[in-house]
Amino acid sequence: MNHELDGRIIPVQADFSSRDSIEDMICKIREKELIIDHIVHLAAPGFHLQKFAKEDIDEIRKEYISSAESIMIILKEFITDMSRRKYGKAVFMLSSNVTGYPAGYQLSYTVSKYALLGLMKSIAVEYAGKGITSNAVSPDMMDTKFVSGIPELIVRQNAESSPCKRNLYVEEVITAFEYLLSDGADRVTGINIPVTGGRF
Repeated sequence: MNHELDGRIIPVQADFSSRDSIEDMICKIREKELIIDHIVHLAAPGFHLQKFAKEDIDEIRKEYISSAESIMIILKEFITDMSRRKYGKAVFMLSSNVTGYPAGYQLSYTVSKYALLGLMKSIAVEYAGKGITSNAVSPDMMDTKFVSGIPELIVRQNAESSPCKRNLYVEEVITAFEYLLSDGADRVTGINIPVTGGRF
């Protein structure tokens, strides 16, 4: 299948920490009678470092809702339609934290990413025979505003310890998403692609 954008972008805003806001977004999509066959999930709240003993359970829950529960609600709404059409792709942004030992002081972030990894693999198994693929990309630290909550020293140390001696550029991660969303990946499912610049 060739699924090209026709030049239209329809912005629909939602607060992913609020179920009501997510459901309102879904209603707006339904009202426009859009066919949803590609879903890319990048949502994550602001990043912070915290010792486990000082983590606030409500903050952990909030991150889980924004990162993992939000996409479960969205997928439950649209996956039946995808299954009926025998075509659909879901791609999740995870993290290098799920490709080996996670970095310290990132419990709420790491727990949410592992929840998404489990969701991705479960969807892949259940819908493999229905034309739906479910995959993920796990990048190392990227130079984006997302790392603004991390002390500059840690961002710099991460860059210096990387084999390529810098943090990733967004463009270097996008290509993995493009592949997983392409027709060339129609038989690729349940895969988490690490984009780490050679860090193992």
